[in-house]
Amino acid sequence: MPLSASPVIRRVRLGAELRQLRRGESLTLEQVCGQLGWASTSKLSRIELGQSRPDLADVLDLLDVYQVPAPQREALIVIARDAAAGRGWSRALGEMGERQRAYAELEAGAAGIVEYQPAVLPGLLQTPAYARLRLTAAALIAPELDLEAEVRARGLRQQVLRRDDPPHYTALLDERVCAPDGMPVDVWREQVWHLVALTELPHVTIRLVPGDAAPHHGVHPLAGFSWYVFPDPADPRTVMLETLTTDLRLVAEADIARYERMIDWLSAVALPATETASVLARQVERPEIPRPADPVEDAVPPPAEEAPAVERDAERLAG
Repeated sequence: MPLSASPVIRRVRLGAELRQLRRGESLTLEQVCGQLGWASTSKLSRIELGQSRPDLADVLDLLDVYQVPAPQREALIVIARDAAAGRGWSRALGEMGERQRAYAELEAGAAGIVEYQPAVLPGLLQTPAYARLRLTAAALIAPELDLEAEVRARGLRQQVLRRDDPPHYTALLDERVCAPDGMPVDVWREQVWHLVALTELPHVTIRLVPGDAAPHHGVHPLAGFSWYVFPDPADPRTVMLETLTTDLRLVAEADIARYERMIDWLSAVALPATETASVLARQVERPEIPRPADPVEDAVPPPAEEAPAVERDAERLAG
């Protein structure tokens, strides 16, 4: 069964719409909660900030308070149902940790994705062996990590690139990300061949950013990031920043615009996709290095039915 729009993004969209309606009626949080008999303003505040899964009955009550006319009301009810979705997504995404689920929901509902990484490969591009290596290192800091469950979760997330209606995906990778330094040779070989195989997919673009390249006036991102655009243009474009302990989700227009400029500047200095594929292939094409039989099929599970077909509107930023 196809997945609906990303619940986390629909919650943000719904919250913004409800906040705008409340302010349009010149009502405070306290006044609205008083009319509805809600014990405190925290419930409404969390709904408006997109921090909680909304109850449809609560949303209907809010629409009554704001006297929303029929056409707009019906549109908001659709958004509210998407925002409240849970079971279908849980079944499709399987068992995974909270942090991976946040990325999986964004990926599965996206029309376009652009990722920049200066240190490690993005999860959507990792082979199981590479993922296990990186997660083993992460477990030194977070010993509660379920290593094998997290590796399986990577595979589930990667199904998005193999479905019938995949997002347009672009990875901008610092060339040092693909270097074999400190990595078992067999893991590195398999991973690089996997990247080469992925470049053959028409919706996947991988471009290396040379280590000595200088984006616009020497401006460099301070950390890796992921950018998402969604089928409904009214859903907020989103940037995710992964930190050591948590993840930051940005949706403010001013923040997104800065990262989109950074994508443009990185794209201007990155190697073309065809040259990137050639560089990667040359790294492992020496006669003494055997090529894996089928790196894509080995590393990525077969496609599952997920999201409906979408129109791609990320061409300018996808490089």
